[in-house]
Amino acid sequence: MRVILRLTVLFLLASLLGVVGGSDVTAQRAVPEAREQVMLSFAPLVKQAAPAVVNIFTRKAVQQRGPSSPLFNDPFFRRFFGDSFDRVQPRERLENSLGSGVIVRPDGLIVTNFHVIEGADTIRIVLADRREFDAEILREDQQTDLAILKVDTGGETLPHIELGDSDKVEVGDLVLAIGNPFGVGQTVTSGIVSGLARTKVGISDFNFFIQTDAAINPGNSGGALLRMDGTLAGINTAIFSRSGGSQGIGFAVPSNMVRTVIAGAATGDALRRAWLGAKVGTVTADIANAIGLERPEGVILSDIHPEGPALRSGLRSGDIIIAVEGQPVFDEEGLRFRIATGLVGETSRLTVRRPDQIFEVDLFLEHPPEIPVRDERQLRGLHPLAGATVANLSPALAAEMGRDHFDAGVVVRDVASRSPAHRLEFRPGDVVVEVNGAKIDSVAVLLAAVAEERPQWKIKVRRAGRLFSLSISG
Repeated sequence: MRVILRLTVLFLLASLLGVVGGSDVTAQRAVPEAREQVMLSFAPLVKQAAPAVVNIFTRKAVQQRGPSSPLFNDPFFRRFFGDSFDRVQPRERLENSLGSGVIVRPDGLIVTNFHVIEGADTIRIVLADRREFDAEILREDQQTDLAILKVDTGGETLPHIELGDSDKVEVGDLVLAIGNPFGVGQTVTSGIVSGLARTKVGISDFNFFIQTDAAINPGNSGGALLRMDGTLAGINTAIFSRSGGSQGIGFAVPSNMVRTVIAGAATGDALRRAWLGAKVGTVTADIANAIGLERPEGVILSDIHPEGPALRSGLRSGDIIIAVEGQPVFDEEGLRFRIATGLVGETSRLTVRRPDQIFEVDLFLEHPPEIPVRDERQLRGLHPLAGATVANLSPALAAEMGRDHFDAGVVVRDVASRSPAHRLEFRPGDVVVEVNGAKIDSVAVLLAAVAEERPQWKIKVRRAGRLFSLSISG
């Protein structure tokens, strides 16, 4: 064993001196000639970017119901005191949480994750230099898990990070993750981009993430994923973990999606994304074999909306979109991302496959229309749906609610507490299909159907793709 060890050491020494392997090894293992070659560091980049990454402290009041002592759950205790103690007044407790954010404009515009500030009553921003600001929420977008905050700087400019082009990020690029994991203070970790266009993560409605092995832990949410040119590649959002800590698989929302959520937030404009106006499905291996493709690629159009831009662009059922602006598309989530990150009012170049031909078309990017008008109403009267707020479904409203653009009918938007609709467990998102045999296709028809008091009600609703029937006797 000692002989083998000595031979190994001699071999390694010879390699370092260029004896083994000839001049190629000598060229690869040269002695550093300057101090700069030894002291390679991310420090200059961190000094530039770190001041623009902030800590976010939130606080919200949570109503806690039920008994305060575990004794109240003891069956022996209940025998003597009964259940009257359950009817106690709800108690309020304060819940604190911690996350990170990125200043993206010098006037104090900050991007973070929606889940960092969800339900918060107060939001406090702490800069790297320990200055503190109260923040207001300009925009919450649960579909992308992003939120836009604003602090009043009193006219002072703050350090910020410019948004980069996430389409230029490649697997293998070096990146830095900056945030406040576990509340220990601002922390910088390094790694590479491990994957792109991750669409099967299940974090938000728009699943299209940059994957990195830079260590990301709880508290990093909302922090910066930084490129080596100092621009923002994305907002760190989630990790894959079995232990709760980093295991080398982290996900960030790409900066191109961040840009669309920021647009119009400061002026109070509603967040409305472009739409395709077609039902699509991923081209699987079975579909590719059935239609004679050499390999599965792109997404296939199965239905075209009569009010959508796809129809006006000349697309038709059976077309396969294989790229958007030269970026390949592999599944329907990827196509939704590409369309949603386009600028409304401009055109996007689609590469389309039809039998025996590949061609390009220009898709005009526009908001989904509000056809029919939503006509939102709160139902009143003596009927089972009293207390429900309903509206006509349109592509625009469907987009707001994260539903299929093709959904139609009358949808429940809200249910008032302690109302008949609440007691009968109607929920937001339910679609009213039928009332006492009358087909409901508009709010006007529903209002007419519930206008008169009846001894019996039969109501059909569609919930999560399933049809439910309800019979109520007066």
